[in-house]
Amino acid sequence: MITVSEMHSERLILRVLETEDAPAVLEYHRRCWPFVAPWSPLVDAQFFTVEGQRSRLESERSTRLVGGGVRFYLFRQSQPAGPIIGDLHFSSIIRGAFQSCFIGYKVDGGAANQGYMTEALRRGAAFAFKELRLHRLEANIMPRNLPSRRVVAKVGFVEEGLARKYLKINGVWEDHLHCVLLNPDEE
Repeated sequence: MITVSEMHSERLILRVLETEDAPAVLEYHRRCWPFVAPWSPLVDAQFFTVEGQRSRLESERSTRLVGGGVRFYLFRQSQPAGPIIGDLHFSSIIRGAFQSCFIGYKVDGGAANQGYMTEALRRGAAFAFKELRLHRLEANIMPRNLPSRRVVAKVGFVEEGLARKYLKINGVWEDHLHCVLLNPDEE
């Protein structure tokens, strides 16, 4: 079970949201989708409905309760009630000898290039290593997604190799760079 529901960084609040927040999450996705669609899997029409987001938030809650992952939505500290400006998620947490997970993130185009995602990922990595006691965080990024590659590089991720036709993005199987950050306390 993952019990942390809110974290703070210098300029951000990273907050877990619940089903009653579905309208705000929907508004965020509608606003940021044109900016993130080139780097995202296709979604069905239900994704862009309150009910679709309510269902997604319930699924996120279930995953969090079994310790399988967690998604934090990003808010500026100067605007704690919103709008949501991004999200950072830790998924497919594997325990045992692996102690690893995948990370993913999005930022609204209006909040891009201001260092928010780098700040959120730094805070999130500290949480993953200290609170979740993970050994390894993995990000998979399309080679042409230079802004995302810069974010992980600033946080200290290392590119370990290229996975060919790794994820279906925007309807096309795309190559991805496999980037890894190891827990510095365990090196």
